[in-house]
Amino acid sequence: MKNLSVVTQFILLGIPHTEGLETMLFVLFLSFYIFTLVGNLLILLAIVSSTRLHTPMYFFLCQLSVCDIFFPSVSSPKMLFYLSGNTPAISYAGCVSQLFFYHFLGGTECFLYTVMAYDRFVAICYPLRYSVIISHRVCAILAIGTLVFGCIHSTFLTTLTFQLPYCGPKDVNYYFCDIPVVMKLACADTSALEMVGFISVGLMPLSCFFFILTSYSCILRSILQIRSTEGRHRAFSTCSAHFTAILLFYMPVIFIYLRPTPSPWLDATVQILNNLVTPMLNPLIYSLRNKEVKSSLWIVLRPLCFLSKHL
Repeated sequence: MKNLSVVTQFILLGIPHTEGLETMLFVLFLSFYIFTLVGNLLILLAIVSSTRLHTPMYFFLCQLSVCDIFFPSVSSPKMLFYLSGNTPAISYAGCVSQLFFYHFLGGTECFLYTVMAYDRFVAICYPLRYSVIISHRVCAILAIGTLVFGCIHSTFLTTLTFQLPYCGPKDVNYYFCDIPVVMKLACADTSALEMVGFISVGLMPLSCFFFILTSYSCILRSILQIRSTEGRHRAFSTCSAHFTAILLFYMPVIFIYLRPTPSPWLDATVQILNNLVTPMLNPLIYSLRNKEVKSSLWIVLRPLCFLSKHL
């Protein structure tokens, strides 16, 4: 990637139309961020500490929790930094890094949700062959594959954005560096590149989403054929948690990147839901509907509760 820019830094203008609300937003977003980190760390500890949860489904859930720790960490610390009264400036390299890691982690999560849907498809539609199809080796390949494809996707988008010359305007009308708002500052005609970026950003999540819907249509048909009421309830409980998390992740992405006429304020609001609220809700979604995770969480939390009572 060659830096053709004379701009050495950008100014993040923050969330549009929120002037005077900085203190309230700082407290609110800091609370979201802390709950996100704590919730996903607890899920990680519960899965790692319980041998019952050392299965492919929980292995992928572990990877999701790691992504949910780092994904909001790309934009939230800088946002909290300038909401607390510090400079809203971000260096050119910082802007490049922010955009790259945002789409790298977002793309990795996108592929990971697809892999998790495939895992549930095999578990419910081919239960007798599950351990053969989803072996430890296959799990490792799928996990590494999500990272590799996420990196390729992000590298292409970052190169596409920063191959442009940036030689004048540096006010980013957003709270972090993302493709649509950064491209507007380029000193060149970006219409063709915007179309390529629009197709690239939109095509990948849509393809994954259609694959997930196909998997879940097969899963639903298999669940309805289960004779045991308890078996149907357990299958529905596991899959409904995963599908709820998928909808919370994909709906904002489709809304932001596939609309022909963007709205900075509306996009920023939806983006915050995607960056902070969804990663915060994922631990609740997967733990509240899962008895094994809840029991493992209690084992992790019980010593802490005991200590707090005696302090």
